Amino acid sequence: MTTEFRVDPPTAAAERVLLQGFLDFHRGTLLWKVSGLTGEQLVQRTVDPSSMSLIGLVRHLSEVEKYWFHRALAGHDSPPKYWTAEHPDGDFDLADPTQAEQDVEDFRQLVKTSDTLAAKYALDDTFTRPGHEGAYSVRYLYIHMIEEYARHNGHADLVRERLDGTTGE
Repeated sequence: MTTEFRVDPPTAAAERVLLQGFLDFHRGTLLWKVSGLTGEQLVQRTVDPSSMSLIGLVRHLSEVEKYWFHRALAGHDSPPKYWTAEHPDGDFDLADPTQAEQDVEDFRQLVKTSDTLAAKYALDDTFTRPGHEGAYSVRYLYIHMIEEYARHNGHADLVRERLDGTTGE
């Protein structure tokens, strides 16, 4: 596995640059963990009884990106792609090995759009989440997303190790 997807975040910079740097680092870590695998490997569940797979994590984090940046922050009508009321865990349960490469590319495009949307707002700007009360700051959004990726990258570490023994940071 190569680390071509990850750039270390800065160690001294303005707050927005630090937050974006850590978010990009974690997004890159996810891409690193799924690199070099076949579609069959990406959908493989390695931690019974969990339905978690590497492509399921990519699909889940795609939905998280879409919810927070597209729907909540920007107010776009952007319904979930991978799950429905009938299949609330569709991001994991309905993964298709023949679509895995496209799922990764869709994730990459969502991230680009998320960054474009977020760049329009200051860290102190606020928004409301659909179906929730209270205001959330863009700063909160960055911190939440970093936490979300860090948690799921820990899962990706374990799943990848079970798949082919590959370990890393």
